[in-house]
Amino acid sequence: MSKLRVGVIGTGMAFERLHYPAYERLSDVYEIGALCDQDAGKLADWGQRLRLGAESLYTDWRKMVARDDLDVIDIMVPIELNYAITERVARELAGKRKAIICEKPLAGTFKEALSARELAQRYSVLIMIAENYRYSEEMNIIRDLVVSRRVGDPVYFIYNRTVDFPSDMWKDDFAAREWRQYPEFPGGAIADMAVHDLAAMRHIFGAIDRLQAFGRPQDAEFSPYSVIVVNMLFASGMIGQFSFFCSGKEMQRPLVGFRIFGTEGMIYLEDRNSGVINVAYNDRRSEQIPYDPQKAYYNELLNLANALRGKEPVSVPPEMEYGDLKTVRDILKSIQEQKIVTVDKTADYLPDYGQPGREGLWLQ
Repeated sequence: MSKLRVGVIGTGMAFERLHYPAYERLSDVYEIGALCDQDAGKLADWGQRLRLGAESLYTDWRKMVARDDLDVIDIMVPIELNYAITERVARELAGKRKAIICEKPLAGTFKEALSARELAQRYSVLIMIAENYRYSEEMNIIRDLVVSRRVGDPVYFIYNRTVDFPSDMWKDDFAAREWRQYPEFPGGAIADMAVHDLAAMRHIFGAIDRLQAFGRPQDAEFSPYSVIVVNMLFASGMIGQFSFFCSGKEMQRPLVGFRIFGTEGMIYLEDRNSGVINVAYNDRRSEQIPYDPQKAYYNELLNLANALRGKEPVSVPPEMEYGDLKTVRDILKSIQEQKIVTVDKTADYLPDYGQPGREGLWLQ
């Protein structure tokens, strides 16, 4: 079977550290055929590394997208550009058997997100949102543990995430990017980083009925709040608390992490890179379930390839990611208006992989 040819828009850190390693692992499935970046020096370096000729290197993404020999367009640009570029690419590929990968969140504003969620249907094109937490092995295993009632009926959860953004700004890290330090989209680090955690919770527990949020204001461009604390009620009846601290450190080990309490035990993930999920039962039994950290990008690309070949649906289409970004907006709204906010007025969007009968997929 012939390889899927990819055109990349944006050869920055997301491409270098996240997407490109996954393409390498799936070199029998994908082939990078063209690159686009405004930085000509960076573009030339990548072109040499991938042995691409000058005719396959672009500083104008519009010219690259016009090519007929590309099956996938992978978009990795600052968040505020996600919608404009994805919409234009979708329009160009309308009705063709091609696909688009757009990084999360799918838009920089809620108004754009409302339009973005309809792009796949409007232009009859396959669009996958690269929300890696929904594709990660650890979150899928936890989801299966909850659905299969491994620790009995789920009762409540605690989910804490800490990011030392002020320190990370000075490292060779994602926070060092100027567009993240001075975001042109509401919420800053909350929309950029906490959206991952919100996606994970929605993936595991489903639609959110209501939430009430509080925030500690700070005088910093990268986020309006140093910490947010959110009380959440899911449509399933699950309740819990999510906290996101983006201006400091969590020094004590073990970390608070992600803890789900059930009638017969507890599920605990200390950190996404720990490689193990701990399950403790009320009868004093315990088990550790290993997983492969940071495999989400591989899973994303595998899902997209299978979707293009008609084997399965895209697991994270725009309409799903829209709900994740709406949750960010509702958190900010709850803080600002000091009230409880209704989040999902309809059932959560689920592709085929989330329907009854597929439980346990990640535990087999």
